[in-house]
Amino acid sequence: MAAPRRVIEVSFSEKELSDLACVSRSRTEPANHVQRACILLTYREKPSLYATGRAIGVTHQTVERCLRRARKFGVMAALDDSPRPGREPTITSQARTFVVDLACRKPKDFGYPHEVWTTRLLAEHVRERAVAAGYACLARLAQGTLCKILAAPEVKPHKLRYYLERRDPDFDAKMAEVVSVYREVEQLKQAAKARSEETPAQTPAVAIISYDEEPGIQALANKAPDLPPKPMRHRTVARDHEYVRLGTQSLLAGIDLMTGVVHASVERRHRSREFVKFLKKLDAAHPPATAIKLILDNHSAHKSKETMAWLAQQPKGRFTLVYTPKHGSWLNLVEGFFSKLARSVLRHIRVASLPELGQRILAEIDRINRRPVVHTWKWRIAEAK
Repeated sequence: MAAPRRVIEVSFSEKELSDLACVSRSRTEPANHVQRACILLTYREKPSLYATGRAIGVTHQTVERCLRRARKFGVMAALDDSPRPGREPTITSQARTFVVDLACRKPKDFGYPHEVWTTRLLAEHVRERAVAAGYACLARLAQGTLCKILAAPEVKPHKLRYYLERRDPDFDAKMAEVVSVYREVEQLKQAAKARSEETPAQTPAVAIISYDEEPGIQALANKAPDLPPKPMRHRTVARDHEYVRLGTQSLLAGIDLMTGVVHASVERRHRSREFVKFLKKLDAAHPPATAIKLILDNHSAHKSKETMAWLAQQPKGRFTLVYTPKHGSWLNLVEGFFSKLARSVLRHIRVASLPELGQRILAEIDRINRRPVVHTWKWRIAEAK
């Protein structure tokens, strides 16, 4: 006579069924969670330990354990492993605090030449001093155990992360001045839009330029030619790892925030004379009645005697320089343009000569200027309002 079928009653709410269905289809959940979710859903459709086990590919004992956990702890709690007793920890909380305290100090304070701890060095240091400090449980501290101790607290004293000290006492005032220029750009755009609906286009009274330099662009030449992709050999372009340095170029560029046009020149250096040359280029590109306002950083060439002498010769109000705070280059919108250029044109670039590098950079800027994109900084403008 066949034994009666054992049925373990487990109730499911609508939310639990929805959550189980999500887990069963998930590609990111742990595999044991997915399997147990499938067990519970399959068993609900057909309450048989053996049939469920055959459908999922596990034994009926595994199905039974999962169901009993679901009935005892809850449906979603059954997805996790049951807690196991394990052995009592041998390293006390005081000993862990002792380790973290040592990690908070610099190795040079203990006579080591290191600036920061390595886990191997710290583990060795702890083992040598554990017994004398009254923590015999650390006498055989393993490097892996040390890593677990240091990973537990929120503070990570064994790691080093750089920060930038705000050294400009007028940082907030200068930042507000730069952001107000971006706000002025937005207001000028709105005024120009309203004016264009009533009268024909007029020469803009103000040109606002976001300017900076990108120095040290390397001109690298291949020693051997690139190899195109080839089946059964290499799936990508193959490039010899050796190269020749031909020198560097500096890109001087400014984005007209009203029109999106990029004014640029490529020079070997970026001294005062190159900056003045760029200002002359801006002067020639705009009508005499237009006021030119530049957002730029605190590079010495922007404040040099040569630059100031040339600006003093210009008509009053022709050029206005708005400086970003020290270490506040992120306020200059042209930095995003340089980033995009580095990730597109300059990425993996190889040239045959130094002039070729400049020609290719200027060719890309000419291409951009054929369809200029007007840049805005809406978030900062909204914050300034």
